[in-house]
Amino acid sequence: MGAFVISKRFNDEYKFVFTSRKGKVVFTSLSYELKFECEEDIEKFKREMESVDFLKFKSSSGKFFFKLILGGTHFATSRKYTTSLRLQKGIDEIVRYGSISEVLDFSGNDFVFLD
Repeated sequence: MGAFVISKRFNDEYKFVFTSRKGKVVFTSLSYELKFECEEDIEKFKREMESVDFLKFKSSSGKFFFKLILGGTHFATSRKYTTSLRLQKGIDEIVRYGSISEVLDFSGNDFVFLD
């Protein structure tokens, strides 16, 4: 099962990524000024999974990616895939596990392993 992982960007804004069962990033959210906004959007995404649209694109370098549209607005962007089949597998992972995935919060920048 995948997971939503909340973290901070270098500019101190929050983001989350959805990771696959194997730990690879499937998509990255937009930036959020406050952490609770990030958490609310994850819960909204999980509740409204059925209404999410996936817009597929091909970059100028030949890589495939998609944008998630939720409620008519851009919600997140996927990582780049080498083939359209891998892109579809990423979408299938979201559809299968998105609504039941756990939320992990690594935004505190607390080091788990100290020197």
